[in-house]
Amino acid sequence: MKATVTPHGGLFGPESITWRVHTETLGRPAALRAFQLQALHPRTIRGIAQNCVLDDPEVAHARLRRQLDFVTVRTFGTAEQAERAGERIRQVHARLIGLDTDNGVLFRVDEQENLRWAHCAEVSSFLELARRSGVPLTAAEADAYVAEQRRSALLVGARDVPGDVAGLRAYLDGMLPHLAATDEARDALRRTVSPRLSFRLALRTPPLTLGSLPAAGALAFATLPGWARRMYGCDGDSAAGYAADVALKALRAAATAMPESLVEPEIRAARGLMRAPAGAPGTGVAA
Repeated sequence: MKATVTPHGGLFGPESITWRVHTETLGRPAALRAFQLQALHPRTIRGIAQNCVLDDPEVAHARLRRQLDFVTVRTFGTAEQAERAGERIRQVHARLIGLDTDNGVLFRVDEQENLRWAHCAEVSSFLELARRSGVPLTAAEADAYVAEQRRSALLVGARDVPGDVAGLRAYLDGMLPHLAATDEARDALRRTVSPRLSFRLALRTPPLTLGSLPAAGALAFATLPGWARRMYGCDGDSAAGYAADVALKALRAAATAMPESLVEPEIRAARGLMRAPAGAPGTGVAA
């Protein structure tokens, strides 16, 4: 589904912080960072791995593409498009069951803890990469982004999610005792930083995108919190993070200088509306 970008009628709008973040932040590294973080929740990654053949490079790449497409539709599309996309995801999740191999208990993939964790990992990832790549956001604007994203949470059925940065940090800190780098998590990480590429996938994927997959995964990993990198068995020092910041700022500068014709149409349309005079009251009102 292609998003229909309009100044009104969507979940957000030209005056929202969400549009500012998502027109300036690199989506692929942010999505991969979210997945690497999500994978540290044992039930979340088992629910994904047991219902999605991640060792098939085409399936894994298609899953990432669907995630990025959903983010685009819910961010820039109409409310009706966002709701239809969310309904499809809710219907799929409602049919999926996972097995907790630690205790042999079956669980629903759409249980609230899984949905809430996945949402918070994604929101924190997009916000973190936006700030580290140089998107100018005040503390109040960062809070507004987290608050606006409660609308995105409702689309997939997640409730009681944090509404500001402090709440998001408190939630992530509170989840630490429940996280672990399971075998499934390590395998998921390995597939994001060193993906296998099938011949058919290589033929169908633009060379620039294809070559950027391992680099995007490595960049995403370097931006993870120190505690997450240590869980995965890597050094949590600041050197990798500093290098990631330099790379993110350079990539944002390059993306900003890119000819408009090469920018994704939804982002190009959103940027045009953001430059236009302020719209009618109600556009981009915070959640």
